[in-house]
Amino acid sequence: MDYILAAVVVLGAAALGVPVLQTAERRFRIGAYASMAALALAIVMVAANTVNGGISTVPYFGNLLVSDPLGDIFALVVLSVTLAVAVASFYSSPNGPNIPSYYSLLVFSALGMVLLSYSADLLMLFVAWELMSLPTYVLAGFDKKRIQSNEAAAKYAILGALSSAIILYAISLTYGVAGTTQMSGVVARLALEPFNPLVSVAILLFVVGFGFKMSIVPFHMWVPDAYEGSPPAIATLFATATKKAGFVAAIRVVLVIATVYALAPNSVFTLANVLAVLAVITMTLGNVAALTQKSMTRLLAYSSIAQAGYILVGFSIFAYSQQTGAFAYNGLLGLTGSIFHVVNHAIMKGAAFLAAMVVLTQLKRGDLGAYNGLAKRMPITAFTLAVSFLALAGVPPLNGFWSKLLLFVSVINTPLAWVAVAAILNSAFSLGYYFWVIKRMYLDPGESTERVKEPLWSVVLFAVLVGLMIGIGLFPQQFISLASSAASSVIP
Repeated sequence: MDYILAAVVVLGAAALGVPVLQTAERRFRIGAYASMAALALAIVMVAANTVNGGISTVPYFGNLLVSDPLGDIFALVVLSVTLAVAVASFYSSPNGPNIPSYYSLLVFSALGMVLLSYSADLLMLFVAWELMSLPTYVLAGFDKKRIQSNEAAAKYAILGALSSAIILYAISLTYGVAGTTQMSGVVARLALEPFNPLVSVAILLFVVGFGFKMSIVPFHMWVPDAYEGSPPAIATLFATATKKAGFVAAIRVVLVIATVYALAPNSVFTLANVLAVLAVITMTLGNVAALTQKSMTRLLAYSSIAQAGYILVGFSIFAYSQQTGAFAYNGLLGLTGSIFHVVNHAIMKGAAFLAAMVVLTQLKRGDLGAYNGLAKRMPITAFTLAVSFLALAGVPPLNGFWSKLLLFVSVINTPLAWVAVAAILNSAFSLGYYFWVIKRMYLDPGESTERVKEPLWSVVLFAVLVGLMIGIGLFPQQFISLASSAASSVIP
């Protein structure tokens, strides 16, 4: 836990110290350098914690945080994404007196996501949730001269406040029954409860509250407008970092409770069935809606919603295995696939959003027509977007293929096989709009064939992300093993 404490201190110091630079004339960019350095240092510390096995030697924070492989994986993902967003913002955002505040909010959100990844107490989780969420409401409307940005911030903040209230109410119900907010204590107490309607209501409220960040249907309504109205770099943060925080919170609370408590005394209204139905509806609506979009950002937003549905497939089989005592291997395999797909999604969707950001910045257009003939004008960006789309569709040998394979295999020979059929059909359906965009870039003639300069920072980031998509796809075993160890740590 020493490394985690050090990472928290570094991020907290940077978040609080960077705004001071706002008073220094002509030194606005120093805040960006300090923030990126703090994020990079935090990544190194979390990585060191992972290498050392996450052993706690100093009892800081009491039992509010737990150091385990699950927290390490999610912390590394959200910190890496935030660092990439900070780099992209550094080169694409205009210089000005509000830059230090921008990076301070970015680091505050990263700090909240790190604390959320390691939370072992419901109140700690809620504080971390708010620390993550409140800065993002401001960041969504940071481009305050755009009406769309103001609208995105307002909608996001209102629905975000509602989700926070729902989570807090669920925590209060859980505390009323268990008498503690420590997750270990909650699990131990609920293991003695044969059935309590208040606990069932609390679990469903947690699903609703966390579902907002996970962007699962029907709690997804904020996603397209917020992604389109926010600054492009912040849309990347929403899709690839804060969304992941919603999943780790759901794992820490909903799935851990599912290991000892059934949602209802009957075999129909169970948490596994609820998650399975939400998974199918989410992936179907996301893919169908994506096919009809004319804006790249909105297409990516609905695609991100569909990907959340795939991740829920692993959640559903894990809940089923824990509550029935059957298909234990499938449950662990499903949760492994979900965690692996979370990591892959951060890479794939991060590449896609950053590519869309470069196109929007360089061509001043975000509609799909801007992508006609893009391969001739911006070949590196077009190639990156094509690879990310193929990975999102699950085309081998890219990384998305392996995580989807684990998810599909985990449910195919279980009573939830119908979910696997729906997921496979949806994955095939998604090829329609993914290949549609690729066709536009490589086959359709564009308005111009003049080459457009691709920024050096984007070329470097694209090289790293494409390398990861191909590298993980060719050598997935190490990453699957890490995801498996994280999944094993969920079971009390």
